[in-house]
Amino acid sequence: MRVIVSEFLTLDGVMQAPGGADEDRSEGFEHGGWQGPYFDDAGGKAIFEGMAASDGFLLGRKTYEIFAAFWPSAPADDPLTETINSLPKYVVSKSLKEPLEWNNSHLIKGDVAEGIAQLKAQPGKDLQVIGSGDLVQTLMQHDLVDEYRLMVHPVVLGSGRRLFRDGSATTPLRLVDTKTTSTGVLILTYQPSGNAADTSATTGQ
Repeated sequence: MRVIVSEFLTLDGVMQAPGGADEDRSEGFEHGGWQGPYFDDAGGKAIFEGMAASDGFLLGRKTYEIFAAFWPSAPADDPLTETINSLPKYVVSKSLKEPLEWNNSHLIKGDVAEGIAQLKAQPGKDLQVIGSGDLVQTLMQHDLVDEYRLMVHPVVLGSGRRLFRDGSATTPLRLVDTKTTSTGVLILTYQPSGNAADTSATTGQ
């Protein structure tokens, strides 16, 4: 299986609390819910297609708990409800002893990188990572990300947790797909190129 990092981002790279004002106020963040005004049919289609190509979700504890508080009782007519509730959810956490009582939830114990590498070695479609900023840092550190699907929104917040943080390792990426929504959101798909020389080739330097 491939590990796909799917994120809502602002133009300045913030990924924190796109869905709601109280989703994540850590470190005094006050801009929660910034993603909502930019949602349209094209964005919804991209999200749905990503879910349909997935055999499970790989989540950090905070995102897992946010999802577990919403999706089990989400409206049945939401096209994502059945998919998210039925597919396996693999959660990475140092504090949880057991997964929450949410259908098909599994806790990755022990060495996180090793556990995820074992999941990747299994046959199947994609494992989709949503939110889970700290987990994504671990995935990047251990070269476990196969693809980034980034929905970049035309808004600058000036503060908040970013996907690519200060001190991140240099990681050349190859753009494999791009779309634009009616609200100006760029849907960008990147794959690690594995070759630093590729960056000069794409810029003509």
